Amino acid sequence: MAKREFTFFNPTKLVFCPDYLETLRCHVGTRDYGIVTYPDAFFSDAVDQIQGILGKAVFVATDITPNPDFSYFNALDEERRRDLAKAKALVALGGGSVIDTAKVFAAGLEDLPEIRDLLGFASQSQVLHSKDIIAIPTTAGTGSEVTSWATVWDSESGRKFSLSHPDLYPKVAILDPSLTYKLPPRITLASGLDALSHALESVWNINANPISSNYAVRASRIIIETLPSLMNNPENAQLRQMMLRAAVFSGLAFSNTKTALAHNISYPVSLNHNLEHGIACSFTLPLVMRRAIGSDTVCDETLREIFGNDLHNGADQLEEFLCDLTISTDPDDYGIPATTFKTYLDDALKGERGRNFIAA
Repeated sequence: MAKREFTFFNPTKLVFCPDYLETLRCHVGTRDYGIVTYPDAFFSDAVDQIQGILGKAVFVATDITPNPDFSYFNALDEERRRDLAKAKALVALGGGSVIDTAKVFAAGLEDLPEIRDLLGFASQSQVLHSKDIIAIPTTAGTGSEVTSWATVWDSESGRKFSLSHPDLYPKVAILDPSLTYKLPPRITLASGLDALSHALESVWNINANPISSNYAVRASRIIIETLPSLMNNPENAQLRQMMLRAAVFSGLAFSNTKTALAHNISYPVSLNHNLEHGIACSFTLPLVMRRAIGSDTVCDETLREIFGNDLHNGADQLEEFLCDLTISTDPDDYGIPATTFKTYLDDALKGERGRNFIAA
């Protein structure tokens, strides 16, 4: 049940702009800085442009891959760790994996022999000697540019961890819609559905509050209206701008609630069935919505703002929305037998995120 007394907090400065490079200059200044990004040609060119404006970076990581893993951080040699220590700010240009990696770097990795040590700190009041993160998202979906946590995977053990600390909110999020204009269709789809999942998961959530719910409603409405049109018109600048705005709204919503059941289900699905995160956390949304209906009056009222008065019909509409985007809601279509999926669901209800679910 939503609390009558609540706190909404998010310290990240949001800058919507048509030219991220000029805005970046204002926020880095003359400080020593590092760059974290992907190895693709587009990002290599961007690194050259950034260094052309700001001067040479003291630390450059252009080898980031999806789903940051323990093995990557533990393999960093001493020279790269020393270079990282020199940086006072980190420019994270990319999607959620890049921004999450920057958060791990910002938390003080250069002082730690094992990334597992970093995940072991328990006190949220502990002050980290963290670096400023300047997040520049190139996808519209993860919300990592406005959250204080990062996802780190341990593929060896098949586990997923969250690094979470209030010092890890990005200092600034620079939101330039033009960076999303050339996204491939599959990434556009997966990131858009990730944003929708964040929004809805913050509604059927025991940590929901009126402000987070307002952001979630607005984000959900925009995505449901915009994403199908964008998939048919991928070069439409206005639609890209709307999706980036919706992604930020959903990020602000779940930055205060965290996610819930659909995300907890997605973790073994992503690990064991090689399914992109945005798809893995969204194909179960109709199922989760049907379980949420009737469990809490405030939650139901919020869902009605998105789907109309008949919430069961709304769940059907959500399923149809996904199917129209070629996303099946049947686990068997992803190679997940019914018995296996039931195990995932049962385990998720007991998981850290699953316990946030309003009907857990």
